[in-house]
Amino acid sequence: MSLSVSANFDSTPKLRGLNSNFENSSSSLLNIKNGVNISKKLIGQALKQRVESIDHNICEAGDEDPFFVADLGEVYRQHMRWKINLPRIRPFYAVKCNPDPNVIRLLAKLGTGFDCASMAEIEQVMMFDVEPARIIYAQPCKTNSYVRYAASRGVKQMTFDNTDELYKIKQLFPDAELFLRISTDDSSSLCRLSLKFGATMDLTGQLLDLAKTLGLCIVGVSFHVGSAASDPLAFRRAVQDAQIVFEQAATRGFHLRTLDIGGGFTSENFEPMAATLSQALDDLIPSHVNVIGEPGRYYVATAFTLASHVIARRTIEDPETKKIGYMLYLNDGLYGNFSSIMFDHQYPQAKILRTDNLTYFDDESARQSNNGIVYSIWGPTCDGIDCITERICFEHTINVGDWFYFEKMGAYTKCSATRFNGFTNSHDTIYVISEPGARLLLGMD
Repeated sequence: MSLSVSANFDSTPKLRGLNSNFENSSSSLLNIKNGVNISKKLIGQALKQRVESIDHNICEAGDEDPFFVADLGEVYRQHMRWKINLPRIRPFYAVKCNPDPNVIRLLAKLGTGFDCASMAEIEQVMMFDVEPARIIYAQPCKTNSYVRYAASRGVKQMTFDNTDELYKIKQLFPDAELFLRISTDDSSSLCRLSLKFGATMDLTGQLLDLAKTLGLCIVGVSFHVGSAASDPLAFRRAVQDAQIVFEQAATRGFHLRTLDIGGGFTSENFEPMAATLSQALDDLIPSHVNVIGEPGRYYVATAFTLASHVIARRTIEDPETKKIGYMLYLNDGLYGNFSSIMFDHQYPQAKILRTDNLTYFDDESARQSNNGIVYSIWGPTCDGIDCITERICFEHTINVGDWFYFEKMGAYTKCSATRFNGFTNSHDTIYVISEPGARLLLGMD
């Protein structure tokens, strides 16, 4: 897939080496801030160029469809931020979060591993010449044919959390390298995963005994504190439990070499979570043990911006105040790229991109106001639950043909979009690159 990259700015620092701009923490915040400012300019340019080229009165059907602008430089910055704050932990990107091919291509070049949950994800990652040892099949309940496929491709690392899965692996892939996934306290997360996956601590000994009897190879322990976790101590408690399982395994003759601390990271609270996790690892896990993680949204949430078009408007009069408000209908909604509202508990914030023949981006006057015109924003489908925003105010009068943009739309959005009502779930992505290191890796310099 080719990259569409808008013009680079002279203010972009020259590349002196892959990590030269992030070599010490004292300068990292300044470099990240500079990169964010450049990113804003590039994203704004790409949005402006696209929407100003579309006349909804005469365009071809589909020309005004929603589209993304993705800054791969933001993915690069997040990777360097990870290396600064969690130098001991090798990231294995959670492909399910956003399987964008250029994100995977960049992360493969950066040397990350990949957390895959299906045959298709393994297949996609290996298209980028990723070695099998850089993949963990982190799905405790696997399809039989997918296990056989993993074996055929040499993807040995995989998770389990129950006896039935051990018997399955013994039959289909006895040479697999297994991680025992344990349950955690994930009550502080947006998406709780231990409701479905993870062995409770009273069962770990029995599972290790069965694995020993079956002659299977246990190489590590894994856990997940839940997607978008907010309690740093959840990591410490999980590491304490993992330490216990390491000791249980040692008494049974297993020599575990890896701890998989899962995901749960967000950009907003990354540093305090990382500090608590790092301290727990230093206190409880010997230095010879390898540690990997499975970040997903952390890498991509802030890298993608979505633009969507107003296709219809309905005028509403408040029966008490007699003030006029509007219901706005976009060409994207809960069954499309806003699926994150339902599946990921997100609240995307609409900002005006174009109205009254003027284009706005990162402009205070185009953001929501406290006392402006009242709107509700809806998706295009026939389902009444397809509501993006129940109430929002703008100073501007929004009309059919205008555009909104939504930031932080890179995680669990297009990967779970559907074709309900016949609307497409495939939308263009315009790529920009705000970091010289990313441009070099992708061959853009």
